[in-house]
Amino acid sequence: MSGDVAYPVIGLVTDSNSQITQSIADRFAVEVVAMTVTIAGVEYRESENLDADQFYAHFADGAHPEVTTSQPSPGQFVSAYERLIQRGCTEIISIHIAEAMSGTVQSAAIAASDLSVPVHIIDTGSASFGVAVCVWAAGIAVARGGLPSDIRRRVENLVPRIGTAFMVGVPLLTERGGRAGAVELAGEGVPVLAMSNGQLEILDRVTTVDDTIDVMSTFAAGWGAGVTVAIGVSDESSRTLSGRLERSLSGLPGVDDVVHYRIGPSVGAHTGPGTFGLFVFPTIR
Repeated sequence: MSGDVAYPVIGLVTDSNSQITQSIADRFAVEVVAMTVTIAGVEYRESENLDADQFYAHFADGAHPEVTTSQPSPGQFVSAYERLIQRGCTEIISIHIAEAMSGTVQSAAIAASDLSVPVHIIDTGSASFGVAVCVWAAGIAVARGGLPSDIRRRVENLVPRIGTAFMVGVPLLTERGGRAGAVELAGEGVPVLAMSNGQLEILDRVTTVDDTIDVMSTFAAGWGAGVTVAIGVSDESSRTLSGRLERSLSGLPGVDDVVHYRIGPSVGAHTGPGTFGLFVFPTIR
């Protein structure tokens, strides 16, 4: 009798709210399931027929269109899972935006209930690139032959060590979409926000938009050594500030690397043009 152990072939899935970069998705062959973004009554699927530039163009010349988002359908997840099965995957890890913020985890669970292979669904308690960080860590673990239980443990240990600080370009969208929670965005000064377990909090209120760079840099420095910082930019109006943020971070001890991602439609629908910020997390090796 052979003593060989049959290890699973693991496939990875995430949702497009993760703002996962193409390089990470390609590196780990991640299936990305599109969120629905509705603009002025017209439905689009993020990254399929609506990219970031197309989305922010709807806000040109001071326009404020009605924008909403909704989770992918169970059918979209079934299609993604079946593509992985056709590629030979025998188990699937599905990593998603916080259940407190979206019904995405529930859609994934419905899709997984009748599948022919096990699906391990992970609620990251995060959103935007914080989800992509978890996928990145899972991808490294899969490449090293980790089992699903090992990968889940790695992601769950990583989640509380991911921080974010950002400025919302259009606070009205955050409030209208229910993302502000109990946080009062209106008031004196420019609020710099953080997020924990899907809930927003105000890090500081500053006098000018330029001052947000100092707050974000100080926040990143507080996470200690051996970290990577991901800078997110929405549209052209935020690029200058994002560039200055990167220069500020480049002199910080303990920052191993700075990477970039785009704040796309499903996040921009709740934050608007002019949004920029960062995620900080232990360097993934």
